[in-house]
Amino acid sequence: MTKRILPLITTLVIALLLSSACAKNQPSFQNADTRDVVSRQLVKSTHSWDGQPLPAYPQGQAEITILRISIPPKAKLVTHKHTVINAGVLISGELIVNTVDGKTLYLKAGDPIIEVVNTLHHGINPGDTPADIIVFYAGSEGMPVTVVEP
Repeated sequence: MTKRILPLITTLVIALLLSSACAKNQPSFQNADTRDVVSRQLVKSTHSWDGQPLPAYPQGQAEITILRISIPPKAKLVTHKHTVINAGVLISGELIVNTVDGKTLYLKAGDPIIEVVNTLHHGINPGDTPADIIVFYAGSEGMPVTVVEP
């Protein structure tokens, strides 16, 4: 009986010592003073950048998609539309967005965008460096976020 208990006790002691050592290596964090936390609203609207009201959210199970899109220098994207509400922030470079009905938006790094929904448009990177944008799409499960013009 002692031969069976001794290995079990040894294993338990080693496990406790290891977990204690691991706990000591964990960094300690303090609650941030709320005066030190900075939150800055980039954009808030019920309309897309072209002035059109945003549509209602689709029915069904909500699905969020976040994309980081990199557009090469001097590139023009194909004409497309987004089927769901989406917004983003250009994190580097510059971008021009043109709708097929002639509206234009110019973006530079740091600018937010509430994108057009169900409106054909394309983007152009007029710069010499990639244009990187992070876009958040609020749709329903299984819905495409972008549809390319046929």
